[in-house]
Amino acid sequence: MRLSLVIDELMKKDLVNVIDEEVNSLEITTITRSYKGEKVLLFTRVKGTDMPIVTNLIGSRRVLKEFFNAKDDHEVYMKLMKACEMPIKCKEIPFKNSSFTRRIGADLGRLPQLVYYPEDPGPYITSGVLIAKGVKSGICNASIHRLLILGKERMTIRIVPRHLWQLYKEAVNEGRTLPVAIIIGTHPLILIAASSSPPFGVYEVEVANALMNNKLEITKSPNYKIPIPAHGEILIEGEITAEEEDEGPFVDLTGTYDIVRKQPVIRVRDIWTSEKPMYHAIVPASREHMLLMGLYREALIWDYVRKVVPKVKKVRLTEGGCGWLHAAISITKTTQGDGKNAILAAFAAHPSLKFVVVVDDDIDVDDPYQIEWAIATRFQASRDLVIIRNARGSSLDPSCDQEMLITDKMGIDATIDLTKPRDKFMKGKLMTKNKVNQTLKKLK
Repeated sequence: MRLSLVIDELMKKDLVNVIDEEVNSLEITTITRSYKGEKVLLFTRVKGTDMPIVTNLIGSRRVLKEFFNAKDDHEVYMKLMKACEMPIKCKEIPFKNSSFTRRIGADLGRLPQLVYYPEDPGPYITSGVLIAKGVKSGICNASIHRLLILGKERMTIRIVPRHLWQLYKEAVNEGRTLPVAIIIGTHPLILIAASSSPPFGVYEVEVANALMNNKLEITKSPNYKIPIPAHGEILIEGEITAEEEDEGPFVDLTGTYDIVRKQPVIRVRDIWTSEKPMYHAIVPASREHMLLMGLYREALIWDYVRKVVPKVKKVRLTEGGCGWLHAAISITKTTQGDGKNAILAAFAAHPSLKFVVVVDDDIDVDDPYQIEWAIATRFQASRDLVIIRNARGSSLDPSCDQEMLITDKMGIDATIDLTKPRDKFMKGKLMTKNKVNQTLKKLK
C-alpha cells in the first residue's frame, strides 16, 4: 500500500495532524521533535518541493498498534517475532501495474532536499527501504540506511557490518557493483520489517507480507529485476560501488552528531514516482526514529526475559536512553534471583544495551518518576547492582570506545526483597470516589 493511502486511512480515524503553514526542512525537524502527541504529522507546504511531507508516521504506540491490529505490546511482539520466523512469499505483479507510473530520470534534485540540522553536510534521505539482491548468492535483503545526497546522480550510504554489508562485500569480491532499489513512502509494516533483524537469508519484505496477512504484492524493478514492494511513492534504482566519499556528520539516534566516515557511493540509474507522490521523512533522533529502530530489539528483550522469569509485564527501550541504550523492564517476581536473571537476559538479547533497570509489576515503566521511586525504595547497591566491564557496546554511544566498541554496562535490580514483608514496600492507597475526582478536576 502506498503511503498516501495509509494516510487516508489514518485521517478517517483522526490520527493525522495537517500543517498547512509553509515550512522549511529545519522547521519540520523542530516541529516534529517538539510534538508530544500521538498523531502523524502531514506538512502540505514545504519550501523547495511540491510534495507533501509526512513525519511521525510510526511515532506513537497508539498508531503502531493500529498498524499491527494489536490490543497491546505483547501482541505486537508476538506478531513481529512470528513473522520473522514464518515469512510468506508475495504475489508478483507486472511493473506496469505497480504504483510507480512516472519515470523522472536519474535526478535526485527532483526529490525533496531535506537538511534536518544546521550542521548537516547536505540533504539526507532517511526513510528509504533499500533492497538488494546478492550478485552471486541471490539472497534478497531489505533494510533502512541514511543516504547523503552528493549531487544529481550520487549518494553516500552508511552501512554497518550486517546483512547488506555481506551482500556488498560479495559484490566487491566479484569485482562488481551491487544493484539496489530504494523505496520511499510505503506501508509502515514494511518499514518495521526492514528495521528488524531476522536471520541472514530471510527476506524482510516477506516478513512484512506475513504481518500484512499475505496482502503485499511485489514486482520486479525495471532495470535490475529486484523483487520489490509493488506499491510505494518513489523508487530509486542504482548501484553501490567500491568508490567511497565522506558521510556525515549526521545527528543519529542519541541526538548527537555521529562521526565522519568514508562510506560507499551509490550511483543512481533511474527514478520513478507515483502520481502526486507523498514523501516520508524520518526526522533523526525523533520518537519515530527511536521506535522504528528499537521495536524489534524490544520484542527480543521481551522474548529472552520471559524465558527466565515467570511473567514479563512490560519492556521499554526508554526515550531518555535514546530508544536503544537503556531498557526498563517490569516483571512478576517469584524468586529472589529473578531481577538479576532478567538483567542478564536483556543484555544477551540486545548487545548494544548499556543500562537495564528491572522493577516489580506494580511499577509503570513508561513513568520515569515511578522507576526512580522504585530505585529509591527497593534498591541496595551492595546487593542489587550488576556491573559488566569491557563488553561489546554501540557505535551510537559517544562515550563508548569508538574504535573497539567496548563499554561498561550496568543493571539495577529495583525489585522487592522477598525475604522482607511486601507491605513494607507498598504505597498507601488513595481514595478514588467520584466526589474526590470531581473536586480535583475543579482545582487549578
